[in-house]
Amino acid sequence: MASQGPPPGMGPIMVLNSKTQRSQGRQAQLGNINAARAVADIIRSTLGPRSMLKMLLDPMGGIVITNDGNCILREVDVSHPTAKSMIELSRAQDEEVGDGTTSVIILAGEMLINAEPFVRTNIHPTVIVRGYNYALQEALEICEKLALVVDVNDIDKMKSLVQSCIGTKFSSRWNDTMIDMALKAVLTVSRAIPMPVGSDSYSQKMEVDIKRYAKVEKIPGGEISDCTVLSGVMFNKDVTHSKMRRRIENPRILLLDSPLEYKKGESQTNVEITDEEDWNTLLKMEEEYVENMCMEIIAFKPDIVITEKGVSDLAQHYFAKANITAFRRLRKTDNNRVARATGATIVSRTDEIREEDIGTGCGLFEMRKIGEEYFAFFEECKDPKACTIILRGGSKDVLNEIERNLSDAMQVVRNVVFDPRLLPGGGATEMAVSVGLRKAGLKLEGIQQGPFLAVGEAMEVIPRTLSQNCGVSVIRTVTQLRAKHAAAYEEAEKTGGEDAFPKCNWGIDGTTGKLVDMEEFGIWEPFSVKIQTIKTAVESACMILRIDDIVSGSKKRGH
Repeated sequence: MASQGPPPGMGPIMVLNSKTQRSQGRQAQLGNINAARAVADIIRSTLGPRSMLKMLLDPMGGIVITNDGNCILREVDVSHPTAKSMIELSRAQDEEVGDGTTSVIILAGEMLINAEPFVRTNIHPTVIVRGYNYALQEALEICEKLALVVDVNDIDKMKSLVQSCIGTKFSSRWNDTMIDMALKAVLTVSRAIPMPVGSDSYSQKMEVDIKRYAKVEKIPGGEISDCTVLSGVMFNKDVTHSKMRRRIENPRILLLDSPLEYKKGESQTNVEITDEEDWNTLLKMEEEYVENMCMEIIAFKPDIVITEKGVSDLAQHYFAKANITAFRRLRKTDNNRVARATGATIVSRTDEIREEDIGTGCGLFEMRKIGEEYFAFFEECKDPKACTIILRGGSKDVLNEIERNLSDAMQVVRNVVFDPRLLPGGGATEMAVSVGLRKAGLKLEGIQQGPFLAVGEAMEVIPRTLSQNCGVSVIRTVTQLRAKHAAAYEEAEKTGGEDAFPKCNWGIDGTTGKLVDMEEFGIWEPFSVKIQTIKTAVESACMILRIDDIVSGSKKRGH
């Protein structure tokens, strides 16, 4: 803290370091808005079925080719603080609902762009924020009224739902395969958690743990149409002994997480032996220990033994003699999946094995060679609650992109299993919210009306971007769509009075750019994804608007 020039109080007093850059007030707000606009512009062309791909080079020289909003922003190196917080948005959206990462950035950017005129005309940011929050509540109510409840077991409806998620992705050529895989995988791993008696049936919670129990195995080579979801699991391991059986029908499976070899001491120990007979005794004890363990296992007549630790040569010999197939050093996560698919329990000590720990739910075990590697398949399981998804494709890049698309699709199905309500896709929901807010905004008075209506205008960015990416006339298409929704409102008011709400599902067909009724066209999106997108976009726009001072200190870093 150095005072410059005359004594204190007479001249400027430097509180901050002179190297510090600081932007205040209007300048900071306008800077933030421009940063948000820049981030939204990076992503804008990747929305909708006619989306472009982005190719990103990372510092190591690897390339990523994708149109997943979250993936692009994760790879882009950004220095502006506001742009960084925008990128966090798409990450939060990805973790929360798994889809809508592109829309959330575009919406948040548009909200901020629409706030710019208010900031320039000296309206205080808190007034804008109040108007925005009020509009958010109204928008959520409109979505509630538009929502359609769906039966999770109605396969056709679910397919059209996943279609709207995957149709915008790279793998859209193999849509049907992908959709079936996503549905099968999620419905396989979902299981109902029984709720206490007395609670209503709607609160029966579903547990869908995709991350743990739906494993994606990417194997380069083959066709994309070869991708499948196994009704069971597979892992990349070969049997430990060449004489063991490689195909077993209805196997009895035993899972262990203890080593089948002689225990080595934790710390180094020295044993002094005076008599050479004692050395033989020691070896014999080791052998007997391993033999005992094997006999305890063989007593239960399993066909397959899988352990997470090692299997000694001696144990392999005993197993091969008893016609048991053994696998060793399997990952804990894989072991958990096998346990859930086959109904086995993982046992920690061989002397504690019981009959009910043995898994009998698997119909067929087989070793197969794919490419250069051997894979163990456990298939035809009765009611497996875990599965493996096998992805085949030309190259690593293709496989990575398909995996990203598939995980998005699985998240969408998972959201619907949790909250079985849908909203029309193709920009129909956004347009309905926009027209609804415009109607509601007319009843408001005072300075809040401007920001309230600005949210309605910002919602139009989704249909606008969709038509832009199709290459049709943006103004004409969006105006026609707005007119459709407004006409539906007027119709409803004539027939049902002031508070009537029209269910207008008209939106834009993202492939051709024509206006279609989404109900007939069959494009739906999960309620939870849409709601989360709107909430996140408005809340982040409010947060960024309230920043009025950006201080970037440049402390010296120790070299």
